Amino acid sequence: MTRIAIVGGNGQIARLLHPLLVERGHTPVALVRSEEHRPRLEAAGAEVRLLDIENSTAEDFGAAFEGARAVVFAAGGGPDGNIERKRTVDLEGSLKSIEGARQAGVSRFVQVSAINVDDPVAADANPVWRAYVDAKRDADTALRDSGLEWTIIRPGMLTDGDATGLVELGQDVARAEVPRADVAAVLAEVLDSDAGVGAQWNLVSGDTPIAAAVAGTSPR
Repeated sequence: MTRIAIVGGNGQIARLLHPLLVERGHTPVALVRSEEHRPRLEAAGAEVRLLDIENSTAEDFGAAFEGARAVVFAAGGGPDGNIERKRTVDLEGSLKSIEGARQAGVSRFVQVSAINVDDPVAADANPVWRAYVDAKRDADTALRDSGLEWTIIRPGMLTDGDATGLVELGQDVARAEVPRADVAAVLAEVLDSDAGVGAQWNLVSGDTPIAAAVAGTSPR
């Protein structure tokens, strides 16, 4: 049994991921800001550790990752108009997670990003959207340059639909919708198989079973 630390452990994708990891024999370690989330997350099979993304140091992140085999960064500053949280959560949270993983000796790192964040942002784009894209792009750049065994998953437009188990996964996949449940399933497959080290994949709904899609696009 291996522990997998999940930053943003109470997020929508993370809550779907926990039971999938448990089914595969892993222990998800949900890193959350508040004790109030503990009962629900423990009921899903997760171990809960407290970590305030915005107010913790990289050393705190490293301590929270103790005993983990892999780290998943699945945190986000939320859909509201708070530009500052795009920096403090989406970017700085990722940077501290990367450094914390190094300090904890955890080499495997999987990051949930967003599709097309490397593309130029229109000059008249909403400032909040621009801040979000900038944060995700810079976080992905830092992870690619980290020397860790990284995988970056870039979902398209997220929906709350049921899992289909069928996706399209690849570096140049066009923007489309994908259920959060299928994103969680792709993460579980990547973590369990260790496929996709050094890969950055767009993820949308498609026609290929998840295990085959992950195996077929792995650079290993």
